[in-house]
Amino acid sequence: MIKNQILSILRTLWRANRWLHLVIGLLLTTGVFFIYSSTYVSDDAAVRPLYMRQLVWILVGLGLYIGFTVSDYRQLKRYEWAIFGGSLVLLILVLFVGRTMYGAKRWIMIYGGIGIQPSELAKLATIILLAGRLSEPGRNRRTPHELLLTLLLVALPAALILQQPDLGTAMVFLPTSFVLMFVAGVPFRYIGGLAGAGVCMVLLLLSALLLPARLGANEAMQERIASWTGLSAYQRARIEVFFNPSLDPLGAGWNRRQSEIAVGSGGLRGKGYLQGTQNILGYLPRSVAPTDFIYSVIAEEKGFIGASSVLGAFIALLGMVFSTALRTLDSHGRLLCVGVGTFIFFHVFINIAMTVGLMPITGLPLPLLSYGGSFLMVVMSALGIVQSVYVRCDRRTSYR
Repeated sequence: MIKNQILSILRTLWRANRWLHLVIGLLLTTGVFFIYSSTYVSDDAAVRPLYMRQLVWILVGLGLYIGFTVSDYRQLKRYEWAIFGGSLVLLILVLFVGRTMYGAKRWIMIYGGIGIQPSELAKLATIILLAGRLSEPGRNRRTPHELLLTLLLVALPAALILQQPDLGTAMVFLPTSFVLMFVAGVPFRYIGGLAGAGVCMVLLLLSALLLPARLGANEAMQERIASWTGLSAYQRARIEVFFNPSLDPLGAGWNRRQSEIAVGSGGLRGKGYLQGTQNILGYLPRSVAPTDFIYSVIAEEKGFIGASSVLGAFIALLGMVFSTALRTLDSHGRLLCVGVGTFIFFHVFINIAMTVGLMPITGLPLPLLSYGGSFLMVVMSALGIVQSVYVRCDRRTSYR
């Protein structure tokens, strides 16, 4: 019996996209090596073994990846509301019992210093719910009522995440939901109008942060106007430093500046593995080097060639995810793949852009490379769902 189950699992994994298996494995392996590189000289005993913990998270993630691959993704429709509701409960719970780290209350501690980050789980839960709702037969997705209901479902987890506060994570929900709605058939005029309103809100926020100082307002007036944005002090500082890097080079602008130096000093071939001086000398803080700035470590030690290779691996991964969406005739499977691909794309784009100074520091990790248990498990689960779609749907069969 057990032997037959193992053989069935192996056959399913063989039928899945084996190139996707390979790319995932390469990125996970790269992540472990450079997490080690970013921590091995640290004096902090809690930081040095992070690469070993990442290996444990990888094993857990592989279990989830295999589990979702061999399971029928269509069963998610039966549990989508329970999954989404559970994620909301955890988001509410973390506000009361969560541990505060780096100025934000984002983690629920479970045992022995191990915690989960509910905001990461909420990303996948929201994708599962939206993909299920937007693919329901007979649902009229072209009415304003359905659009508003979808936006409300997205706003619930995003608003709770903003309370932690975690602006970077909350930002991922909107573009992911917009792309899902567009692919599902929501009229572009609605999505375009929402996107335009979002751009106007961003411009108003930036005006409130940047214009008072340029218009000669005193510090008290600047603070009063900035407080209307609802952003915390450190979030405002990150945005202000992005537009004026010399404003606080030893404080809010430190990480960005050191990341740019690390990336730029890598040159074509890099300084060599374990030879990154920004990392070894601690200029790139070891508290963020293995997480938000792992790409900076790679670029410094392996140069343009190594950084481009990582970027190429992500392009290949995203290409396979979106090609799976095109491969299937099942609207549910298509939307799941599109949601997962969009979610991963924005993480990769925003993370790499912030490490090279093209976007403000947001704290979004790099999929499969950055240290972190909750995020890695979510990404591996999401990719397992994509593989489940790949295995069960092709252009000859529709599961509507």
